[in-house]
Amino acid sequence: MSGPISDAKSAPADRETTGPYDESEVSGVRPWVDLGALKLIPREGLNLRLEVEEGSGRVVAVGMDYLGSTLQVQAYSTSRSSGLWHEVRNQLAEQIVAQGGTVTEALTELGPELQGRVPAVVEGSHVLQDARFIGVDGPRWFLRGVIAGPAAKDPEQGAKLVELFRDIVVVRGQQPMPPRELLPLRVPEQASGIAPTQR
Repeated sequence: MSGPISDAKSAPADRETTGPYDESEVSGVRPWVDLGALKLIPREGLNLRLEVEEGSGRVVAVGMDYLGSTLQVQAYSTSRSSGLWHEVRNQLAEQIVAQGGTVTEALTELGPELQGRVPAVVEGSHVLQDARFIGVDGPRWFLRGVIAGPAAKDPEQGAKLVELFRDIVVVRGQQPMPPRELLPLRVPEQASGIAPTQR
């Protein structure tokens, strides 16, 4: 991909009504699982994993195991006027290819996404796994997701994981933060069934 990378925001036209949501766009009556920068709706069969950075102990990502597939999400700060997804997508594509994977860009209901096969280690063996990289720029935040497992290839399964992604509420907070700063996540108070994993 050549030419300048756009810093325009990338989001579905119906983001404000169909998600992923900004906290200002939802009412507080639902039974959210509060993870700090992210709020999720609990569902039957949904298992959450918080990915914890070794050393610092800070929570850096949320993994959701659902219907045999996985969605991993992270939220970042952005400015009010510019987005991150076009630039991040370009960097991701370069990284995946450099590591020996393959990647193509597709246009979906969320906007542009990357679909590919990425290097992974499974039970000690190096393999290529199917993955979808999705991203949406919101007001002053960017939400990125990685779908792995059957949902990365199967459109019906994929739609269920995208629905999970679109149900997320991002809590950006009012404090000034530089662009690309990871929004702070935390272990919820009622943390039953949520396993922290080191990364």
